[in-house]
Amino acid sequence: MKSKVELLSPAGNLEKTKIAINYGADAVYGGFSTLSMRNRSVKEFDEDSFKKAVEYAHKFDKKFYFTLNGFPFNSQIKLIGNTVKKAEQLGIDAFIVSTPGVVKLVKEMAPDIPIHLSTQANVMNYLDALFYKEAGVKRIIAAREVSLKDLKEIKKAVPDIEFEIFVHGSMCFAYSGRCLISSLQSGRVPNRGSCANDCRFPYTLYAENKDNGTLLKLEEDEDGTHIMNAKDLNLSSYVDEILKSGVVDSLKIEGRTKSPYYVAIATKAYRMAIDDYFEGKFDAKKYEKELETTKHRGFNDGYLVKRPYQKIGEQNLEESISQGTHQVYAMIDEDGKTFLAKDKVEPNVIYEIIAPLDAKMKACQNEIGQVFNEEENWYLRLNKIQTLNGKIYDAIHSGNTNPVVLPCSLPKFSFLRKKL
Repeated sequence: MKSKVELLSPAGNLEKTKIAINYGADAVYGGFSTLSMRNRSVKEFDEDSFKKAVEYAHKFDKKFYFTLNGFPFNSQIKLIGNTVKKAEQLGIDAFIVSTPGVVKLVKEMAPDIPIHLSTQANVMNYLDALFYKEAGVKRIIAAREVSLKDLKEIKKAVPDIEFEIFVHGSMCFAYSGRCLISSLQSGRVPNRGSCANDCRFPYTLYAENKDNGTLLKLEEDEDGTHIMNAKDLNLSSYVDEILKSGVVDSLKIEGRTKSPYYVAIATKAYRMAIDDYFEGKFDAKKYEKELETTKHRGFNDGYLVKRPYQKIGEQNLEESISQGTHQVYAMIDEDGKTFLAKDKVEPNVIYEIIAPLDAKMKACQNEIGQVFNEEENWYLRLNKIQTLNGKIYDAIHSGNTNPVVLPCSLPKFSFLRKKL
């Protein structure tokens, strides 16, 4: 049995990098290049903030993997080369790459940096795994359509290759992102990082009788039908089975463009699941309950442990709007002394405090408010809302960028939330 399995979390910007690491990630992934699969995310990173993120990860002995996993055209080859050199100089720990040509280029330009093969390469058998190993790939991020049974067979045939799998996050309607809907409708190319998520839209369906020209409108509700809207992946209940297999080296959470709270909670839940498994106290309900607090489209367990024909209800036909059991109201700043509102925060309202697993908290009470413990959870009640500049508010909203004073210090990057 393995004593160590990596937990890999999304790093959409410097702040999310810090949050992922503080909530238990062993490694993070992200990038500043437009050659990444998440162009929206890379807009939040420039070279300077990316350098700081890599340094922050290394400060805590964590790794940072650079996303270079878009599908490039001829005109972008020179840009790839320049990006490889910049990323190498910034000290990244691996490149995440999608295509054989880019694998070869990275191997030639940065021979000392490991290459991780993106899930976009769709490796589902030992022949492909062997091909990429011989090409210089150290780790394969398995296709989301592959089963745990097949992974065991691949590992048996290619024992010295690492395997990474997605365990949580958005699922693609198409085959691992091989989709043209966004490109056809809006000119945004999914496999070059600019998917418009057209599969999440409501569509109106029509039935046509060509013999008489009759056109009938089919609809489930007035807003249309979400016929392609996949539920989100959640394999927290199967972490014990995955780790027991002994063939997976890294568990990956999707979501570079998602909220800081999502990064924190998803990382924390899977950190607990991994640690609890090795300590012999795995409790699936605990992780599921915490993940339900995040915004999501409904959950499913993907294809790793069950085949598609064995399941129903994998599509959310009613809505693409995210849901969750809790609303986030504020995030504690890095100094631990103030917070910024994410929703309307009011005096004399009790907010639950969510902090990293190893965080230490203590009770306090003064004119600003109270921090207290009840049934193993921590809470905050404010007597008044006072910003750092001394101004008093009846309530404060997310648009206000003035830090609000806490009654006493709380763990950095903690969150205030309430059950809906």
